[in-house]
Amino acid sequence: MTVDKFTIQSFKSAKAKRQPISMLTAYDYTTATLLDEAGVDSILVGDSLGMTMLGYDNTLRVTMEDMLHHTRAVARGTRRALLISDMPFLSYHVSVEESVRNAGRFIQEGMAEAVKLEGGADVIEKIRAIIKAQIPVLGHLGLTPQSLNMFGGFKVQGKDLEAARRLIDDALLIQDAGVFGIVLECVPDPLAQVISQKLEVPTIGIGAGPHCDGQVLVIQDLAGMFRKLKPKFVKTYATLGDNMVAAAKSYIDEVRTGQFPGPEHSFQMDADLLSKL
Repeated sequence: MTVDKFTIQSFKSAKAKRQPISMLTAYDYTTATLLDEAGVDSILVGDSLGMTMLGYDNTLRVTMEDMLHHTRAVARGTRRALLISDMPFLSYHVSVEESVRNAGRFIQEGMAEAVKLEGGADVIEKIRAIIKAQIPVLGHLGLTPQSLNMFGGFKVQGKDLEAARRLIDDALLIQDAGVFGIVLECVPDPLAQVISQKLEVPTIGIGAGPHCDGQVLVIQDLAGMFRKLKPKFVKTYATLGDNMVAAAKSYIDEVRTGQFPGPEHSFQMDADLLSKL
């Protein structure tokens, strides 16, 4: 059965139909093929790869070249899902021209179909210029990890009246600029519900409660593979990390005891030919 390609227009129509949008991260070809096969609506090549794939403590060290490398790999394994890539720290902070150029690289070199960038009023001119260049943009408000040092750590955003109003204003502002959706990260559930009701474009929640128009999780968190930390908003659907450790231990034991490889894993040759050696 042919499954329709999920597109920017699918994002917009999903909200009108009240059809929740599913999004997961992927950083490599193999994972992308599996998530695409599972039927996820959108795959995000997040700058979270700095932590999950490269071993950094946060996303701030991730470069354009890191993101392009992983985006190309994911693109080769994605057919149905809408492929979105994160613009990393400093790739859209210097100038409008550089922001458009870097966003264009994700489309041209990375084979992404859209980009995601963090911020509201502070990046509005960049968002407008990127969209004017015919590059779809997914917004990101709330806890924006690239602003980690300004926030003083990973903290829930919008908990007081002023901060909550600022989030609402930013959401409306970037919607008017033309984003096709907005990620809300670590925002109180009631506030995320208010924002979602005010917007015409869908919201994608991560730590923002059940009232967003869709949800996103990091695949390593979902699969139980990332053990360094587990945020409150993560639900673990599998224990692949434990399974991988157990499988590796079994392999190590069999190598040490000579059980692997066995005859069924080995190639043979003609006995006469062997005797001549």
